[in-house]
Amino acid sequence: MRRIIVNGTFDILHRGHLELLQFARNQGDYLTVAIDSDRRVKELKGNSRPINDMNERGILLMYLKPVDQVVVFDTDTELVELIQQHDAMIKGSDYRGKSIVGEDVCKELIFFEVINGYSTTNKIQDIINR
Repeated sequence: MRRIIVNGTFDILHRGHLELLQFARNQGDYLTVAIDSDRRVKELKGNSRPINDMNERGILLMYLKPVDQVVVFDTDTELVELIQQHDAMIKGSDYRGKSIVGEDVCKELIFFEVINGYSTTNKIQDIINR
């Protein structure tokens, strides 16, 4: 069984997330989505985030057909340990050329071509602007 992992905040689900998750699932037999803890999201994105707490984000993701498992992680070390248990890690193409946590231990790194304009930050800004 080929195990795939993708990680991120997955705060407000949008088309870009759905396409990423379907792409990731198509790369193997079992998809784990590792989501940042609420503490970690605040640290990475600022005090106004996350919009949805980790429990709600996890539940929403578990209802999606491509997703087999959702795991919350709080540190880089925890994420690296998760990555080591999988056969491939999927990252958005916007991470090409950047430092990626766990890239040194993952068996295979596959990039997903991101869909321009789809991001949680853009979605939040769009809601504010309305």
